[in-house]
Amino acid sequence: MSEAALTTFASVAILGIVGYSYTRYYKHMVLEKMENAFRPGDPALELAASSKRQPYSPSTHTNEDGADEHWILREEQELIDSIVSGRLQGNYHLLIGEKGSGKSSMLLDAMAKIEGEGCAMVDAHADPEIFRIRLGKALDFEFHEDNIGSLFSIRGPRDASALLDVERAFNKLEKVALKRRAKVGRPLIIIFNSMHLVRDDEEGRDLLELLQQRAESWAASSLATVVFNSDDYWIYERLKQYATRMNVIPILDLSKPKAISALWNYRRKYHNEQPELEVLEKVYDKVGGRLSYIGRIAKSSDMLKMADHICRTEKQWFLNQCWILGAEMDDDVMDQQKYASAAMVLAKALVDLEKDMESTYDAEKGHILPQMPLHKARQVMTRADFIQSYDAINVFTIDSNAMVRADSVPMMNAFREVCAEEGFEGFLEATLTRIGDIESLGRTRELTIKDLWDRGRYDVKTFDTKGRETGRLTFQVADKEGEDEGKSE
Repeated sequence: MSEAALTTFASVAILGIVGYSYTRYYKHMVLEKMENAFRPGDPALELAASSKRQPYSPSTHTNEDGADEHWILREEQELIDSIVSGRLQGNYHLLIGEKGSGKSSMLLDAMAKIEGEGCAMVDAHADPEIFRIRLGKALDFEFHEDNIGSLFSIRGPRDASALLDVERAFNKLEKVALKRRAKVGRPLIIIFNSMHLVRDDEEGRDLLELLQQRAESWAASSLATVVFNSDDYWIYERLKQYATRMNVIPILDLSKPKAISALWNYRRKYHNEQPELEVLEKVYDKVGGRLSYIGRIAKSSDMLKMADHICRTEKQWFLNQCWILGAEMDDDVMDQQKYASAAMVLAKALVDLEKDMESTYDAEKGHILPQMPLHKARQVMTRADFIQSYDAINVFTIDSNAMVRADSVPMMNAFREVCAEEGFEGFLEATLTRIGDIESLGRTRELTIKDLWDRGRYDVKTFDTKGRETGRLTFQVADKEGEDEGKSE
C-alpha cells in the first residue's frame, strides 16, 4: 500500500509540475507575443506599402530611393504625428470626417514615420465575432484557443461571447502597457479604424461602451492612447454621453489653394506636365477639396473628364437611393418613399438656403456649402430617425458641430440639378400628398350598416374618457314617403 501510494503521489506530483510549468510558460508566451505585436513593423503598413512605385495612400508617394514624398500635406498631420508617436498623452481621440477626406492616410503616414513601433491598428466590423478576430490579429493574441488544456476537457474560453473575449484581450494588453510604460515611458497606441461600420444596435453599443471605458481608464493612467476613426456622426454622439477625456479632431476637405497646389505638384512630378491654373480651378469648382476625388483626378489622363464622371456618379447615387415616385405610386412602397421624400425635402431646403446666403464661394477657402443645425434638419424633414442613415450612405453629412450639409461638393451640385429640373416642386408636392392620402386611408375605418327594414334604426352614442355622453347618431330606414334616413344630435 505504501509503494502504491508513493507511486500515485509521484505521478500526480509530476503531472502537477508539468501542468503548472506549462501554464506559466503559456502565460509568458501570451505576453511575449503581444509585446512583439508592438515592435517596429505593422501588417497595416506592409499592406499599404506593398509596392514602392504605388502610393499606399492618396497623400504620399514613394520615390525610387524609398523616401516618402508628400504631395498633399494636411494641417492636422502634425497633431496626428504627436498622438501616434506617444508625445501627446492623457486623452483619447476621435477623428471624424467625410469618407475620403484622408483620415486613415494620415494615421498610416504617422505610423510609417515611427515604423509602427508601439502601434496597432484594428479595422472595425459590424459582426462582433469578426471584430474579435481582427483585434486578436492586431494584438497577436489567440484568446487561449491554442492552449492544450482543452485536450483534458477543461472548459474552453469560446463558451463565452465575443465581448468577453475582447475584455480578456484588454486585460492582457494592460500588463504589456504597464511593462512598456516602466521601460520606455510612452503609452501604447491603439487605432480603431472605420468605427462607423459598427452597427447601432444593442451589441454594437455594448462594444462601443467597452472600448470607451478602456480608452478613458488608459488615458487617465497614460497606459495607452486610443484613436477612433469614424465617417459617421452617430459614433461621436454615442461617445459624447460618457466622454471626459475625449478629444475630437474634425477632418475637413482641403481649401482651394491647397487642392490646386496639390494637383499641380502631382501632375508636374509624375506626369511631367504643368497644367494651366484655369483648368485646375475648373476641376476644383466641380469636385471641391475632397482628397479621394483629387487623388483620382490627379492620376487621370483627362482631369476635367474625370471630374465630370465623379459628378455624374454622385448624382446617380443620390437618385438611386432617394428618388421619389409621384402621385401614381403604389401604397406598398410608402415606407421607402417616406425615406426618399424626406431626403428630397432636405435637399430642396439646402438649395433654398443657399439662395439666401451672402456668399457661396471664397477666394481662399473655396466652396461654402449651405448647412443647418441638426435639430432644424429634423424639423424640415418632420422625421428624426432618417438623418443617421443618410449620413451612412454618404448623401448628407453631420459634422462634429452637429451641422447638416451635403456630403460633398459633387453631391451639392446634384441637389442643385435635381431641384432645378422643370416640374420638380410639383412632383415632390404630389408625392407628399400621395403619402398623406395613403396614411389617411390607413387611419380610416369604414363602418357598414345593413339589415335595416320596417323603419329599423341604429342609435350610436359617443362618450368621453370620464364616461359622460358627448353625442348621439341615429340611422333609420326611410319610409315610402321619403322620410330622412338618419339624424344626429
